Amino acid sequence: MTDATMATVRRLLFATLFLGLAGTLAELLLLGHFEDWQQYVPLVVLVGALGAQGWFVLSRSAASVRGVRAAMWCCILSGVAGVLLHYQGNREFELEMTPGAGGWSLFSAVMTGATPALAPGAMVQLGLVGLAWAFRHPAAQPSPAKASSALP
Repeated sequence: MTDATMATVRRLLFATLFLGLAGTLAELLLLGHFEDWQQYVPLVVLVGALGAQGWFVLSRSAASVRGVRAAMWCCILSGVAGVLLHYQGNREFELEMTPGAGGWSLFSAVMTGATPALAPGAMVQLGLVGLAWAFRHPAAQPSPAKASSALP
């Protein structure tokens, strides 16, 4: 793949990441996703990820690429934790409503419950998009001058 093609793909990934982060943040705010401390976690992670993107736009430094990478790992961890918390909350609710439920009927009810069990998976997807953008990013690669001076 040519350098120009890679640069275009990176720009598209970066724009997709920004739209996804901003859209998810707006959606969570509109849904009132701040009833307890656990619901603040994705809000903080999303703001941090947008901040990391802004840092990169302003500095284009290796450190800012690493900052975006760190924010993307936070998105992934937050998404996995969110899926588990949504699932657990729905399961507790379903077992209160139908104490003897089990097997497929319980699983199906939990997955289609009031809290969308897989919705936090969007955070995982955003994290993966950001990691794809940062993969072998030119700003994070050692320059030939740095590499040659680092040799013993």
